[in-house]
Amino acid sequence: MKSLDIAVEGRIAQRCALGTISTADFGELTRPGLTATALVSLDCNVPFTMGIKAQHGALAHAAMPQGQGPYAGSVPYVLSVEVPVRRPESELVSRMFEGRTLVGGQRLSSNGGIAIDGMRLRLTLGNPGSEAGLLAGQYGDVIEVTIAPN
Repeated sequence: MKSLDIAVEGRIAQRCALGTISTADFGELTRPGLTATALVSLDCNVPFTMGIKAQHGALAHAAMPQGQGPYAGSVPYVLSVEVPVRRPESELVSRMFEGRTLVGGQRLSSNGGIAIDGMRLRLTLGNPGSEAGLLAGQYGDVIEVTIAPN
């Protein structure tokens, strides 16, 4: 009997891509508990780490983020992140972040899993913490989400 060995090789390039995230417009910020949810495409064929960083850590007044007189100049928020992963079983990696903790940046690991079905981001507004309410004007924050293969 004769035999023949054939070496077979192949490769798949690492891919980690994050879709666009639309701007959340809460309109009038007159009551706490308002939420905005975004479903974001996420395609990562390797385990990854997500970095999340916020400019202000709250919805801050454009000119006076510290407020003025009895009126508050910022609205705190909580950001919830949910990422379905497979390792090889499917599971959900999730975490909640207080906005103020995002100023220095936070990380979320896929725990060795790969992204299988995008991700869900939910921003929930808190109470401004001033009995007088909010200072009139425009409020906003910028939250940056990055993805890097492990």
